[in-house]
Amino acid sequence: MDSEHLDAEAEPPPAPPAAVPDGGRPPTSRAARILRWFGIAIVVVVVAAVVVAFALPRHAIVTRSVEVAAPPAAVFPLLADLRRFGEWSPWPETGPAVTFTYTGPIDGIGQTVNWSSKDPGVGEGSLTITGIDSDKRVDLSVVFGDKGLADAYLAIEPNGAGSTLTGGFDSDLGFNPISRYLGTMMDGLVGPGFERSLARLKQAAENPPPAPVADE
Repeated sequence: MDSEHLDAEAEPPPAPPAAVPDGGRPPTSRAARILRWFGIAIVVVVVAAVVVAFALPRHAIVTRSVEVAAPPAAVFPLLADLRRFGEWSPWPETGPAVTFTYTGPIDGIGQTVNWSSKDPGVGEGSLTITGIDSDKRVDLSVVFGDKGLADAYLAIEPNGAGSTLTGGFDSDLGFNPISRYLGTMMDGLVGPGFERSLARLKQAAENPPPAPVADE
């Protein structure tokens, strides 16, 4: 035998192929398994959050009431004339600077008051009267700049010699799951503003300016 033939016979046999787990797939590293389960967990959490969101109410409703030592006839003019909104807006004179402008008719349905402020807590928005029931109720459309709109109302009920004044707010949150979660916080966001407005309405109705004295 020549040397070349001997060298060929001396070569060791090839190593057997690496074991492959069941299914014919290569082994998965621990890091890859962790990432896979992490991704699955995220999907489960997101799906659960969406399901819970759609179980939440579609409408965010806020109401507040106050007793007023004045009859409905003394309270109603404050509500039905939006040019007097500055007297009972949730931003008192000692608060942030707010500018009011008025559009539409001077009375009745369609009156609109627009507000604007550099204070981010106030921003821009408008109120428009959409319905009036004399001495009983005023319905309003509220626009919060680019943050959406809502329906609101101010209702008066006789209460002995005075009145019960109730403010209500209803925002349709639609099918946006984020909006529905925010809706659960709406009472805390809108309620304090309602309380300030009702307190100022009470103050204005109970302390009207003195009637002018006719010249003799």
